[in-house]
Amino acid sequence: MKIVSLVLGYTFILFSFIPFIRQDDWFFRIFEYPRFQKLLISLGLLVGFLLFFNESNTSDYIFIIASSVNIIYILWLVYPFTKFSPKQVQTLKRNAEGVHLKALIFNVLQSNKDFTSIIRLIKEYNPDIICMVETDDAWLKNVEPELIKNYPYTILSPLDNTYGMIFFSKLELEDEEVCFIIKDDIPSISTKIVLENGDKVQLYCVHPEPPVPNENPKSTARDKELLIIGKKAKEQKLPAIVMGDLNDVAWSYTTELFCKVSELLDPRKGRGFFNTFNAQSRFLRFPLDHIFCSPEFMVSKIKRLPYAGSDHFPMFVELVLIPEKQLENNLETADKDDIALANEKINKPVEA
Repeated sequence: MKIVSLVLGYTFILFSFIPFIRQDDWFFRIFEYPRFQKLLISLGLLVGFLLFFNESNTSDYIFIIASSVNIIYILWLVYPFTKFSPKQVQTLKRNAEGVHLKALIFNVLQSNKDFTSIIRLIKEYNPDIICMVETDDAWLKNVEPELIKNYPYTILSPLDNTYGMIFFSKLELEDEEVCFIIKDDIPSISTKIVLENGDKVQLYCVHPEPPVPNENPKSTARDKELLIIGKKAKEQKLPAIVMGDLNDVAWSYTTELFCKVSELLDPRKGRGFFNTFNAQSRFLRFPLDHIFCSPEFMVSKIKRLPYAGSDHFPMFVELVLIPEKQLENNLETADKDDIALANEKINKPVEA
């Protein structure tokens, strides 16, 4: 049992540090996902090992120190997504006045035929804008008639390759565009939303390829698309929102780089993980579905919605656009090294 704890313990220490290898291959990137799971397993292995601790054995001390350092490191990584951490986007204050914008993102799972569950949740939570990804013609045919009465503004790009995207809005849209940034069969959406008071918000909806062997063995395309969108958001004079299934966890170095380059904020920070995938596994769940916003917003509500037949949970955020920037929001900006790394990734060719 002691040998098993040692082997597994050192293995999980290795898993924690593999992401430091900045390679785009899926094997290196996949270890960024299960940080909370690595924390729980590492704690369990350390406690189990202590039952067999030998005071006269130097290697036992080395393992305990190495495991403790690893656990502290993982705690430091997950801390920003706990309720003990300061909120990056401040909660709406009672006396604050602003315009509310309710957004819902849902990866429907193309093969999922439970069309009624998400329609029921939409009616219950009444979002202003809805982005559904992995949507094919069957999904469009089944949800559009139910939604079009309350959501007259649409941007539709259904596809049968699991990268289709459909967007519904109660609010008027301007400069609507379906973009194919990296590949001609993977769409994203760019549009301006006209709020009730006439203010405008720039919105980007994204669903890049994940770095997994059966789809794309490298993260190059995903990273490139996210960082291109991030630069566009930063260059906007309007308040900006990026939402979608990013196929990346909130704490990965690519997502952190995206936030710095875009100067967008993560409403999760200081509030919780809000793990949206895999809805069909209680242990292996990660925050893959995101709604980022610029510093002009505060948060009124953020919630992972109930199961709706997919391998993802829907994600709901109610943001409030405040007339002046909320300087207390904890904005992280890119330094010259971050900008150089982002440009390197943007300019990196994507393998066909």
